[in-house]
Amino acid sequence: MSDRATKHNLNDLIEIARDGKEFYSEAAGTVKNAELSALFLRIASGKSDIVNALSAQVAASGGRPAEHGTFVGSMQQLYGKIRAAFGDTEYGYVAELEESEDRLLKAFNDAIGDAELPPGARSAVERLLPAVRDTHREMSQLKKSMKRST
Repeated sequence: MSDRATKHNLNDLIEIARDGKEFYSEAAGTVKNAELSALFLRIASGKSDIVNALSAQVAASGGRPAEHGTFVGSMQQLYGKIRAAFGDTEYGYVAELEESEDRLLKAFNDAIGDAELPPGARSAVERLLPAVRDTHREMSQLKKSMKRST
């Protein structure tokens, strides 16, 4: 894979992680449940760590790290706001945030599955993947738990 393709691949991950960071931060300030707000802030911080680590990798390879999120992420965040406004705010956010975790995990799995991913980029993605998986699992379990209790 060329350096250009590597930078593009990592920048995609940066953009999706940034979407999650912004969405979690917004949700943390909106929900009334202090535990849920703290969880969202913790996860937003984890997303920031991903953005920083991957940005450093892109910069080290001579590229310019992505500075914004994605259109899809913005639309998902908007839908989360609307869904929360017309229903259970907490479950609405959890459901949409869990979907954003699906999106990030898929992007990471796609990057890992790319046989041409250079060793430095692969190492960065592999190092971050366990945290991505853990957060995905945590949000999936929370969504299922909240759905059962409604």
